[in-house]
Amino acid sequence: MNQRNLTLHSTLPKAADDSDSFIDIDRLIAIVIRRAGSIALCVGAMVAVAVVYLLFSTSQYTSMTQILLDDSMTKYAQDQPPIANSQQVDMQIASAVEILKSNQLALRVVDAEKLQDNDTLLDPPQSPVALVKSGVKLIMSALLPGKPPANEDDERNGRRQKAASLLQDAVTVSRVNRSAVLAVSFRSTDRLLAARITKAYATAYLSDQLNANFDATESASVWLQQRLTDLRERSQQAALDVAKFKSDNGLTSANGELMSEQQLADLNKQLIVAQADAASTSARYNQFKSIVDLGPDSAVKNAAISSSQTDNTVIQDLRTRYISVSKREQEVTANFGEDHPQAVALRSEKQDLTNQIYQELQQLTASYRNEFEVARSREASLRQNIDHLTGKNSEADRSLVQLNDLEQRATALKTLYESYLGKYEEASQQQSFPIAKARVISEAGVPVSPSSPKKTMTLGLAIVLGLMAGGALTVFQEFRERFFRVEGDVRTILGLKFLGYLPLVTKGPRENKIFRPRAQTPAKVVTPEPDNSDATFERIMRVVLEAPRSVFAETLRNAKLASDVMFQGKSDRVIGVVSAMPGEGKSTTSANFAALLASSGKRTLLIDADLRNPGLTRMLKKPPQHGLVEAVLGEVPWASAVKVDPVTKLAILPVLPNDHLMHTSELLASQGMFNLMENARKMFDYIVVDLAPLGPVIDAKAFAPQVDGFLFVTEWGATPTNVVRDLLNAEPQIKSKILGVILNKTDMTELGKFTNFGGAERYRQKYVSYYTDEAPKPRQPAEAGA
Repeated sequence: MNQRNLTLHSTLPKAADDSDSFIDIDRLIAIVIRRAGSIALCVGAMVAVAVVYLLFSTSQYTSMTQILLDDSMTKYAQDQPPIANSQQVDMQIASAVEILKSNQLALRVVDAEKLQDNDTLLDPPQSPVALVKSGVKLIMSALLPGKPPANEDDERNGRRQKAASLLQDAVTVSRVNRSAVLAVSFRSTDRLLAARITKAYATAYLSDQLNANFDATESASVWLQQRLTDLRERSQQAALDVAKFKSDNGLTSANGELMSEQQLADLNKQLIVAQADAASTSARYNQFKSIVDLGPDSAVKNAAISSSQTDNTVIQDLRTRYISVSKREQEVTANFGEDHPQAVALRSEKQDLTNQIYQELQQLTASYRNEFEVARSREASLRQNIDHLTGKNSEADRSLVQLNDLEQRATALKTLYESYLGKYEEASQQQSFPIAKARVISEAGVPVSPSSPKKTMTLGLAIVLGLMAGGALTVFQEFRERFFRVEGDVRTILGLKFLGYLPLVTKGPRENKIFRPRAQTPAKVVTPEPDNSDATFERIMRVVLEAPRSVFAETLRNAKLASDVMFQGKSDRVIGVVSAMPGEGKSTTSANFAALLASSGKRTLLIDADLRNPGLTRMLKKPPQHGLVEAVLGEVPWASAVKVDPVTKLAILPVLPNDHLMHTSELLASQGMFNLMENARKMFDYIVVDLAPLGPVIDAKAFAPQVDGFLFVTEWGATPTNVVRDLLNAEPQIKSKILGVILNKTDMTELGKFTNFGGAERYRQKYVSYYTDEAPKPRQPAEAGA
């Protein structure tokens, strides 16, 4: 037996993984296009809900007024406060908003407009949901024990509180941008009532501001008046206590200062002068004394004293003469020698001048000593006087501390009294200025159209929500998309060659999708007779013959080409047709593929090897008498069990259903099956074998050694990719022989929606001219053979 182990898929390049790309716009557009129906359904449902809402909702009218918070309106009535920062301004505006929304202001509006008796406000038209709630409350009130009846005052107060609560729910207060303007709006089912209540709110707010200012000013005036009376009495008493304390302790003062303090200050100034004089005389005395203590010779050398230190000109003259004599002595000694009489006379004169200078310095030193003694004595006397005065005033100092305390208390009470007096006068003046710090800048008008429900916004929101729901549903559907849709899925997931698409073949009197012509012209549909099911099945087996230029036939030609290329030079070829799951159309594919081979002049044998579910045999017009099982078991010659189609000359070896046959895989792997295939190889160019699905049974695995190549058929958009991939990975012997994958039952109208930009499936309409425009006429089924 001739066999080949072909690893066909190993040479096929896998699709590039573009998972690193951030957002694939083309893919998103393709998803939106193919899920447009789901999105449109969600949008339509949301729009329908919005329309129902608009039909049953009650129209609401909104009236608005604007109030400006203006502090400059009181600039003529009172002093302007310092400019507030942005945080303080925001706090003031927020406080005004809360006042407008408060229950107290709502009660004022109710009282001013007598809204506690307004049925339009208290009992407005109710929506269906509100009616249901009212019905439930009515039933609950009937079942629960009743409360004692309320009196007239309680009932009226209850209606008043209810009206105020409804006003609070319906009023809206907001700040206009970052300005000091407040927008006050009120909604109601009655447009006139909305305008009236909005105006009442503005009036009530201004009145509330005036009343609050007047009440605050009046309360402050009363309190300030009481405080002024008390402060005046206390200030007067404190002043009397200060005067009495001075009189009792003899604390006289001049120019606001005590006499003892003035005397002590004068003595301190004199002491400072005396200390300076003593220091100056002491310095002169010590200087001259140190010169005198050095002796006559040294005294002459240090006798150069500036005139600022002494006014004795005698020493200066003697000093000048001494220098002149010394100079002449040096000249004579240098010219005539030390023993010269003139040099001796000059030295004697110089010694006399030295003694005179020394005597003068002694006299000056004695004079400076006397001055120093006088200054020191004066300083000691001043210190004695200061100590005496300080000791004398120690008791006065203690009294002065108490006096200062009394004076501070009296001054503080006087200052506080003056401050409160100014505030009292200011508050009294403000009572006569009834000016609020707010004004209305936009009067409330009667609304001409309802503010809610907003039809355009509601429908727009419904469309947006519908698109969001459609997007969520699309995402859910895309995550559940785990099927083969396009050629790229086959290459990427399985790594196998893709042979093409087989359009969906219908089995009833409906339009057959294979025979759809160009999109511009309606198709002539070939339909079998509705009461002839055998003709229907036989026609399904001959689709490739009835539409030779269809997409269906082109895909099978591609499969034939793949087998011719892979088995070039081989005279006999056994091609098995398998699928992963039952019902994927492998029998139809096998029949049409064999018919295509036979019609091209090749000797072709079609074997129905699906022993447990012989769908191919059931397509025959006449049930056979013998089949594959009998031929393998040797009960009949295999050639006598073969049926030949007189039109295509296709030989068909059917199989009779046999409920007693338990081990079908052993039959296909038996020696009898091997001998049958060897004999068939000698007589036929192609042997097409319709095998059982890979998933449920192992018949195809048992027959795989006798197959040269497999055509793998999977249903478009129905068979999970994981199932096919796992089955093929578990059977490497079959996977290595697969010629290619065919996607069967393809919806050609939806195919282009599952490919991205650049995919060949998106441009299939451009090739429509290469296919027949009109379906072929139906043929009469052959009486004999298949």
